[in-house]
Amino acid sequence: MSRIRLRLPKVEPTPESAYLNRRHFLAQMGFVGGAALGAGLGGGLLGSARPALAQDDQEVILDEAIIRPGIERPEVLALFPAKRNEKYPLPGGVKKLTPRLPVMTYINYYEFSTDKLAVWRLARDFKVDPWTIEISGECHNPQTIGIEDLFKIEQEERTYRLRCVEAWSADVPWTGFPLHKLLAKVDPKGSAKYVQFQTVHRPDAMPGQSRNLNTRHYPWPYTEGLTIDEAMNELTLGCTGLYGKPLTRQNGGPFRIIVPWKYGYKSPKAIDRIVLTETKPATLWETLQPAEYPFESNVEPDVPHPRWSQAHERVIPTNERRPTLPYNGYAEHVAHLYN
Repeated sequence: MSRIRLRLPKVEPTPESAYLNRRHFLAQMGFVGGAALGAGLGGGLLGSARPALAQDDQEVILDEAIIRPGIERPEVLALFPAKRNEKYPLPGGVKKLTPRLPVMTYINYYEFSTDKLAVWRLARDFKVDPWTIEISGECHNPQTIGIEDLFKIEQEERTYRLRCVEAWSADVPWTGFPLHKLLAKVDPKGSAKYVQFQTVHRPDAMPGQSRNLNTRHYPWPYTEGLTIDEAMNELTLGCTGLYGKPLTRQNGGPFRIIVPWKYGYKSPKAIDRIVLTETKPATLWETLQPAEYPFESNVEPDVPHPRWSQAHERVIPTNERRPTLPYNGYAEHVAHLYN
């Protein structure tokens, strides 16, 4: 047993003052005002001698620097945007999607950083192609698949609400396929009761796994899990894209899981291994703090987090407050899975 004491970084709900409007968001990013743009990116994207840029030019820089898809193979890009599946509308009658910039720059991805606004910079050169996913355990046909195999499965777009345990949310257009279509390829055994997902372990490229003082002693790689019934539910998405393009590196490219009725940490990113098991698998957050991050972790407004209420959520980037819905608004699809 290691004598090192694992330390949780301080995590609090999004401040009330954050993300009041797009200009405020850009200011936090260091992009509003020509001088701020040149200084903010001086060491990285633009160079310190870059002259001041107009707002429209800043948008071009943001597109090139942040919203670049992880996979740029022509045959993959040709699949986007996928046709939207309208069977699963956003909860509560919401029609408007969250702008893509906040979703692609305000990210919990501790493999890179505990600073949400730093992740996109640290991940922008992360290599996601080629990529393989090993699927094993309680199945009749274990196999290792590549990116090309993921995109042979028919892709569709779904608009899902992402609800973070920190009490913020976003309404996002994801691209992918029902996860059960991937699991069917390995033919799960009757003994398969759970599915464990494992994020790639690459300490040389992921500073949160190796250099961040708060997180380097975590039990990496990141692991999460679902029951087999949850994994096979029609809502659970094997995700390959976002906003009509392949997943960006900072959003979990090239492949992640989206489980829209659970808190966001139950939707692991950059998956390179899936294991079907007879027993409940260990997960990183439950291992670190089971009282705050239990295995089930369904969105329940009447069940507070030990440090804050979950009754309401703040919608990025406007900071609008709205009531949290049971199962994040997807009760009709998943409530039957639970007592």
